[in-house]
Amino acid sequence: MLRKIAITAASVLALAGSGAFAAETAHIEDVAFSFEGPFGKFDEHQLQRGLQVYTEVCSACHGMKFVPIRSLADEGGPRLPEDQVRAFAKQFTAIDKETGEEREAKETDNFPANNDAGAPDLSLMAKARAGFHGPYGTGINQFFKGIGGPEYIHAILTDYTEETKDEAGSTFYENHAFSTGWIAMPPPLSDDLVTYQDGTPATVDQMSMDVSAFLMWAAEPQMMARKKAGFVAVLFLGLLTVLLYLTNKRLWAPHKGKQSA
Repeated sequence: MLRKIAITAASVLALAGSGAFAAETAHIEDVAFSFEGPFGKFDEHQLQRGLQVYTEVCSACHGMKFVPIRSLADEGGPRLPEDQVRAFAKQFTAIDKETGEEREAKETDNFPANNDAGAPDLSLMAKARAGFHGPYGTGINQFFKGIGGPEYIHAILTDYTEETKDEAGSTFYENHAFSTGWIAMPPPLSDDLVTYQDGTPATVDQMSMDVSAFLMWAAEPQMMARKKAGFVAVLFLGLLTVLLYLTNKRLWAPHKGKQSA
């Protein structure tokens, strides 16, 4: 019986170790995003640039079916004017719930679902992927650096090499950020692939940063409100702690130093 338990435990440790090794061999660098930390917040202009990269590049294959188009006008997000949100929605199509027929999308609809079979939906990608692990599967890096979903996306988009290989009739591209080192998605970005309206140079690194920040907002659009509520809660708890301490001191001050008979 003990032998079976030992073998099972060894197998579990081996599998966990191999998973941690695969995760740690991926090349994920820590990137300084504006929204990180307890007082960080989304850069409105960066989110607008990221939306442009997603629309002109990523949406060709990837959908965001859980993200409402109207949220593009929300505070803490890209904050597009209402008329721009309505105009943006018109480039997509949606299925009318009453007639079942295809129609022009409205701002009350969500972004379209996946357009290409096998391409993952990006609505929650920044929260579903972890860029930092270890050491040795302990997750200590996540305590100091965060989960690292945006860093993972940024690394995937920037860590392509020019090497390719063919397996079972499919072409794979070398990417040091992917766990196996080879990925089926071809490099989606190249310098000056988009033209930013604010004049920002559209380098691969800049576009990767922008779309990673945008996908983080898409996955957690209420991050700023959550941080604000957390900060207020911490202040309230701190004030309450001080009041309780002073109350305790006042109540017990007359009894201190007295000895029972």
